[in-house]
Amino acid sequence: MTRTTGRAAGPMAQRPSAETRHADELARLRDADKGERPPGWALSLQAARTFIVGDPAAGISRKFVGDPSLIDRALVTLATSRGLMLVGEPGTAKSLLSELLAAAVSGDSTLVIQGGAATTEDQIKYSWNYALLVAEGPSPRSLVAAPLLRGMAEGRVVRFEEITRCPLEVQDCLLSPLSDRMLAIPELTGDDGLVFAQEGFTVIATANTRDRGVNEMSAALKRRFNFETVFPIPDLATELELVQSQATELLQRSGVRVPPRQDVLEVLVTTFRELRSGITERGDGMERLSAVMSTAEAVSVAHAVGLRGWFLRGEAGDAGDIVACLAGTAAKDNADDLARLRRYLEQQALARSGAQWQALHASRHLLPG
Repeated sequence: MTRTTGRAAGPMAQRPSAETRHADELARLRDADKGERPPGWALSLQAARTFIVGDPAAGISRKFVGDPSLIDRALVTLATSRGLMLVGEPGTAKSLLSELLAAAVSGDSTLVIQGGAATTEDQIKYSWNYALLVAEGPSPRSLVAAPLLRGMAEGRVVRFEEITRCPLEVQDCLLSPLSDRMLAIPELTGDDGLVFAQEGFTVIATANTRDRGVNEMSAALKRRFNFETVFPIPDLATELELVQSQATELLQRSGVRVPPRQDVLEVLVTTFRELRSGITERGDGMERLSAVMSTAEAVSVAHAVGLRGWFLRGEAGDAGDIVACLAGTAAKDNADDLARLRRYLEQQALARSGAQWQALHASRHLLPG
């Protein structure tokens, strides 16, 4: 089985893979990397860490906002024979971190299994080309490798997104690959019937804490993973910086020729943080929303605000656009959230000074219902 490196297709791909977006940085890190590399790795641990946390002096951008010690622990785990499980609230960049780790370790982040209620073992391990299967019977030529089989045979990182959304018996198909580093193909005979993991193979899985109890992992599978929790961004300034940088990039790629306004983003991020925590900037208690008011959702709303302002009026967007774009985010899980959001706009926004806060309050009529 030959090793191939997946790449997002062409310059117009909506979201190229991490190794495509940051190809220049990865190439420079590889060329300058003098550190010891674990077997099968594209970079040393030090270079992989630099790729993710950044180094302004070397021209390497920061790609993940979080505790650098989490990156250290994650990389050490991946250098062992254990899998890495990233858990946390929705929207805390678990998938982004998984992608960056895979790009740093393997140079390829595209071996992805998307977990869900309909995920089957065939989609994880392998399936068959049924025309060849009927014509020739089971053979390596008729075998269609899925991400797990490819990752083992090629010595690459496999990403398993939302693993707890899968049925328990499907999750447990990882037991032998993670413990014995071997995958059996009963339909084939001899050496073809066993695939042994090559150096560099490991699994990074993600799970939302809100899904806990949906399909709880078996104790046997948990033992094969090291668990790391990805926490929300703790401070306003860091979250604002992240939302601004990511929204600016998204708007540029969407054809918007003006950057998002700083004062509008300050209102947006503050609103998200207060609705998420149920505590105002002043420390007063308030109603929190049951919906996921994550940093990722804030970036999406900032993107929508910029698109709305530019394509409808030829400007960057204002706090009124926040209200128009917020309802679909705030009222996903609970109809009462819309009423809570309305009360926030009527009470909390009114009590703030500043033109954009007043615009936010004045636009409350844009909420549906």
